[in-house]
Amino acid sequence: MTRHADIASMLLARAGDTHPGLRTREQSWTWDQVVSCSAARAALASSRKQTGTPFHIGVLLDNVSEFVFWLGAGALAGATVVGLNPTRGAHDLAADIRHADCAMIVTDAAGADRLRTLDHGVDAENIWCIDDARYQLDVDEHRGAAAVAAPGVDAATLLLLLFTSGTTGTSKAVRCTQGRLARIAYTATEKFGHHRGDVDYCCMPLFHGNALMALWAPALANGATVCLTPSFSASGFLPDVRFFGATFFTYVGKALAYLLATPEQPDDADNTLQRGFGTEASPEDQKQFRRRFGAELFEGYGSSEGGAVAAPDPQAPSGALGRPAHDDVVVIDPDTLQPCAPALLDHTGRVCNADEAIGEIVDRRGARDFEGYYRNDAAEAERTRNGWYWSGDLGYIDTDGFLYFAGRRGDWIRVDGENISALTIERVLRRHRDVIAAAVYGVPDPRSGDQVMAAVEVADPGAFDVEGFAQFLGEHEDLGAKGAPRLLRVSADLPVTGSNKVLKRDLQAQRWHTDDPVYRWAGRGRPEYRAMSAADRDALDSEFATHGRERHV
Repeated sequence: MTRHADIASMLLARAGDTHPGLRTREQSWTWDQVVSCSAARAALASSRKQTGTPFHIGVLLDNVSEFVFWLGAGALAGATVVGLNPTRGAHDLAADIRHADCAMIVTDAAGADRLRTLDHGVDAENIWCIDDARYQLDVDEHRGAAAVAAPGVDAATLLLLLFTSGTTGTSKAVRCTQGRLARIAYTATEKFGHHRGDVDYCCMPLFHGNALMALWAPALANGATVCLTPSFSASGFLPDVRFFGATFFTYVGKALAYLLATPEQPDDADNTLQRGFGTEASPEDQKQFRRRFGAELFEGYGSSEGGAVAAPDPQAPSGALGRPAHDDVVVIDPDTLQPCAPALLDHTGRVCNADEAIGEIVDRRGARDFEGYYRNDAAEAERTRNGWYWSGDLGYIDTDGFLYFAGRRGDWIRVDGENISALTIERVLRRHRDVIAAAVYGVPDPRSGDQVMAAVEVADPGAFDVEGFAQFLGEHEDLGAKGAPRLLRVSADLPVTGSNKVLKRDLQAQRWHTDDPVYRWAGRGRPEYRAMSAADRDALDSEFATHGRERHV
């Protein structure tokens, strides 16, 4: 494979290529046509470029062909594409647009209607609606534009601003140059076997690093076919795979859980899928997917900010990420800046020495690969303390040298002086046959410290067997003595980010103040849950005042 230093060169290498490059259910484009469509939009954007203003193009679209064309347009024009999340609230969406200095926005009719009501700072004439005849005329005016890269475009040209998912805090705009994305494409090819014959089903949103880094860029590098669905649909997944003849897809854990919650059919394995790549799926869900759909899954670890910290190892135990990618990937105690002790695991895989073994995953070489946050120097400095790359994620390394992900920094809950892993509890909850998704988080205890609260998503909260669920928890030794949630929220629709990650910070802020049913276990021994009434919730609030902890309510 010829390696290109930047995405523009990678795209231009597809000129004249008649292999299918892009498909939707309605239409198909060869790679040569993708290049031409991208060139026309690059010329359009360049004609509207304003002197003294960042050449940043916001894209507020579902996974439609225009999104792919504008990715190519940005690469050729030397512009920066800002993926805007359609699921963001009005205030947050406007703030994202302003923070990223968008000079132009490409959207559809629904997006244009939203933008009219927002204070985002972009002139109306620079908001292009792909459903509008005016937009089509503008594109047609530049059809046939030469497929060339603008002067000065190279590996250092900023191509993407990727807003982090913001599951536990405020979103930040991650910088990604053309060179970095090209390197990621070739690395992914080597690790996951991408090739020209692949048919890549893109069901994760194109405004997120998952789809761009793990699917679109490798497909471009290899000349494979990208197949789009506007958004992820559990019921539409297998029909789409069969329609396109898909061989590869990407996922996140909750999307996989939704898929597995669909009724199993005897012919589920009758499909063309060969493999998938994703993050945060439980070992049980991975095993179930492989059995049911007959395709391999590569569960990885990574972020929009930094590269991979783990190298796959076929000998890795269930739940391990693999081995550290190199000697400078370590688990660090943030207080001492020293590597943590090896984790001692019991027969269930639970960490016996959590206080000594669990720390933050750090790449002591990785700061050079992190390209920073846009207009957020404080967050950038926090990420690169001591010249190292701090992942923001917790992990541990066992005595055999295998690396494990232990959750986000906020995913460890201090209960009765003991650290409790939210991630470990979530993995147990997801084993229950009725649970589609689960989130575990700490909420204040009326007397001291925190207590464990869980939110589970089920098809019918009213029919959920809470007593049976409590019995199920008591049967799992790896839950630990303090792992059973004290508070249980049962929902038909947990709040999620645009990339289908549960918004724990929203759940944590709401606590037991929600219209969803909430159950409380206040005793000892095996969990026994009782439904909380409005009076019960008020009474729990009043307990904080009784114990002098009003500020925690």
